[in-house]
Amino acid sequence: MKAASVLHRLFLTLGAFALVTPVSLAACGGSALQPAPTTASTQQAVAPLVPRALPAQTEAPGVAVGTHAAVASAEPQASAVALAVLRSGGNAVDAAISLAFALAVTHPSAGNVGGGGFMLLRTAAGEAVAIDYRETAPGTASRDMYLDANGNLTRDSLLGARAAGVPGTVAGLWLAHQRYGSKAWAELLAPAVALARDGQIVDAAHAETMARAVREMRAAGFDASARLYSDEHGEPIAAGQVWKQPDLANTLAEIARDPHSFYSGPLAQHIVKEMLAAGGLWTLKDLADYRAVIRKPLQFSYRGHDIIAMPPPSSGGIVLRQMLFASELLNIAQAPYRSALAFHLYVESARRAYADRNVWLGDPAFVAIPLAGLLDPAYIADRMRNIDPDHATPSSSVSAGQPRVESLQTTHFSVVDERGAAVSNTFTLNTGFGAKLVLGDTGILLNNEMDDFAANPGKPNVYGLVQGERNSIAPNKRMLSSMTPTLILKDGQLRAVLGTPGGPTITTTVVQLVRALIDYGVTLDVAVRAPRVHHQWLPDQVFVEPEVEPEIIEGLRARGQNVVPSPFGHIGHADCIEVDPITHGYRSVADVTRGSGGALAY
Repeated sequence: MKAASVLHRLFLTLGAFALVTPVSLAACGGSALQPAPTTASTQQAVAPLVPRALPAQTEAPGVAVGTHAAVASAEPQASAVALAVLRSGGNAVDAAISLAFALAVTHPSAGNVGGGGFMLLRTAAGEAVAIDYRETAPGTASRDMYLDANGNLTRDSLLGARAAGVPGTVAGLWLAHQRYGSKAWAELLAPAVALARDGQIVDAAHAETMARAVREMRAAGFDASARLYSDEHGEPIAAGQVWKQPDLANTLAEIARDPHSFYSGPLAQHIVKEMLAAGGLWTLKDLADYRAVIRKPLQFSYRGHDIIAMPPPSSGGIVLRQMLFASELLNIAQAPYRSALAFHLYVESARRAYADRNVWLGDPAFVAIPLAGLLDPAYIADRMRNIDPDHATPSSSVSAGQPRVESLQTTHFSVVDERGAAVSNTFTLNTGFGAKLVLGDTGILLNNEMDDFAANPGKPNVYGLVQGERNSIAPNKRMLSSMTPTLILKDGQLRAVLGTPGGPTITTTVVQLVRALIDYGVTLDVAVRAPRVHHQWLPDQVFVEPEVEPEIIEGLRARGQNVVPSPFGHIGHADCIEVDPITHGYRSVADVTRGSGGALAY
């Protein structure tokens, strides 16, 4: 079927929900479409951000409202630390720094000093900045370092010291502090030091993840690490118990005294000594050479809103742009909220966007990324023009495009302060509890981010992503990421702070949140609770959460989509904040339907 007729049939299908007039394809290089007009009969389906006021108070779990400041994270005690910073006059970056280090103590599966991530921030004056503190490969890393003699991938990219990239968290938070912080560095780290030294009360959700980590650590032979997450009887820390981490407290105290100590000096020397003893690859030069990087965020419009997102080496902003632009091209907003047709078209756009992601993207310091081409409306329109509203496109027939070339465990938190400055931060150890190895007596849990490289190009990683040579391993290179911290603006004012963990499901989760808020005008708490759907090109499967409505699953299967239960279980953990369009107050939402979380506001 020719592309034009497929697009015409798409309009006819959507005509069941709206009166749509096909438009010329010539406006954008012969392949762009314009959103169809909304009629009275379709206003309910596409309600564009219906103004509403925040309730005076809320008793919904995981939701808090306020008029001054707000914070949302995966762990309540860490959120309380951040809110205290905001109440004492700290700005959003101050609160984010204090929150990040508190999560390193209270949310050990992903909060970290031994990992890395991305911070997207917007100052009260309107300056938007992206801070890249992604891990890097050690200087002795090599393309085939995780392949055995037969060319098969070993477990070394996931377990143990060899799996760890050089951490960027301390450097990234210090850079944010130097540029935008207002409170003393040591003051911001003091709560994390106290939590580690004096102990925290473990909740049920974290007790469960820690018990699983203990089993995995013991299975891997890392008994000393397992003991740190166990009580005096060798049992995993139970819910309600007080858990102390004196080794981590000492490390955090040294970082509080001097943030450079993590990368040079006695602490760095001790880290490298323990790393080499564990069979790892870090050297003092690797630590000393590490730099966090300030990058220009990606900025684009979507249905009257401005979107600010991360550039490479995060793939999040590019995939977000492609999928949201496809949403406009395909008029997905004309289909009712949470309908099978809307999800089918969303899946088809994801299939094509992830094909581009996995082939074209990598560390911009090592590979030439055709960024302008990948973001070009004409290119995206051409990629999406053969989408059929009635039938799935097999991923085997979808390859990466040819853009114009120019010279699963993570955690996310959101913060907004009294002056309207905002931080959207996602950082990670990669899988839950990273490499399952705590570095000697430092209390530092190692990441296993080396698996985010294409350790065996053309073969799936732990998340099933099949990536190409551009993301192959090289010394000092940053591995490609799916982390998608995102800010939404409306008429120059902050509208929402979004993000989530979830490996390759991160970007599709953010897409679903953006579309729920903008296309359908639902409140953030409703958007966060809604069951999620994910597709990533390969494997050619549509992953659905257990709660996804049967009619959506049936409608997708009727169109030929291969729908399977999500292998990740629940998808993501979106801890986000929205600004009310009328009152300009804050609604903070923690994704407590998918685990623990703390949403606070005042």
